[in-house]
Formats: sequence, structure tokens, C-alpha cells
Amino acid sequence: MAALSAQRVALSGTAPTYSAASAGGDTAPVGGGLKLHVSNGSGSAVTVTIVTPGTIDGLAIGDAALSVPAGGHGFIPLTNVYRDPVTGRANITYSAVTTVNVAVISD
Repeated sequence: MAALSAQRVALSGTAPTYSAASAGGDTAPVGGGLKLHVSNGSGSAVTVTIVTPGTIDGLAIGDAALSVPAGGHGFIPLTNVYRDPVTGRANITYSAVTTVNVAVISD
């Protein structure tokens, strides 16, 4: 499991650094303006899941799941709803990790 760091987009533009998605999942900071960018270089769709640890009136909130198509890209906003109460970070898992790269981007 890797702890991803946010990369701020400068006014002049930014070429972010991507990390290989970890088989055991990753963690990421959460908050306003943060997004997870997923680049799927594989030949099959990959599902990216972000755990939603909260409840409403005792009922679990469903996790966020995004299907990123083969050769495609996807973005998920990393809002505070995904904040783990123990670590303060989002917990992210992937259905596959081969040729899947991720970056956390900040406005």
C-alpha cells in the first residue's frame, strides 16, 4: 500500500508524476480541490473503489466505484466523505493494477 501525495497544479501548468497502482491498495489525502486521476493502460476495464467509512442514521454509505475503460482515464474527487477516521486519508483499491497509474491532483 502506497501513500499518495497531492501535486498542485501551477498557473503555468503541471505535468504530474504518476505512481503505479499498488496491488494492496493506496491511500490519498482528502479535501477540497483534490482529485484522483487514474490512467488505465491495460486491455480491460479496471474498477477503482474508494471506501466511504461514514454512516447516516446507522446505515453504511456505499463506496464510490469508478470503472475506467481499457486505455482510458478517470477522475474521482477526493472529498472529505472518504476520510478514514483513524488515518485521515482515503483508502483506495483496484480490481487490477497491471499498467494502471495514479496521481492525486490539487487545484
